[in-house]
Amino acid sequence: MILNRLTTLRKAKRWSLQYTADRLGIAKSTYAGYESGHRRPSLETINLLAGLYDTSTDYILGRVDYPSKDLDNESPQVMELTDLPDMELAVDGISLSEEETIQFIAFIRAKREVEINRDKQNET
Repeated sequence: MILNRLTTLRKAKRWSLQYTADRLGIAKSTYAGYESGHRRPSLETINLLAGLYDTSTDYILGRVDYPSKDLDNESPQVMELTDLPDMELAVDGISLSEEETIQFIAFIRAKREVEINRDKQNET
C-alpha cells in the first residue's frame, strides 16, 4: 500500500483525521496508523476506504497510478439497453416494467430525431 495515497485522498476532500475515522467507524488513532504506515488495514477496511474515497482498491494498494474506478482509465463501458433482456432497470428505486423500458428507448430515439431535424434546419 502506498501510504501517501490515503493522506492525499483525505486532504483532497478536506477531511480531518477524526472526520474520516468517524465515517469509517474506527478510532482516529487507527486511521492515523493507516496513513503513517504503523497499521495495515484489513481487506474489508481497504474496500471501505475505496468506497469512501470513490476510488479503486487497486489505487489504494498501489497497483495502479490513477484514482479512477475505471480499470483501463478510458471511457466507461457502453451498455446497449436494447440488448439487456435480463437486466432490471429502476428509477427512484422502482423497477421499470418491460413496457416502460420500451417507452424509455422510444423516447430517447424520438428526442434524438427531433434534435437532428432541428440541427438540419439551423444549417439552412
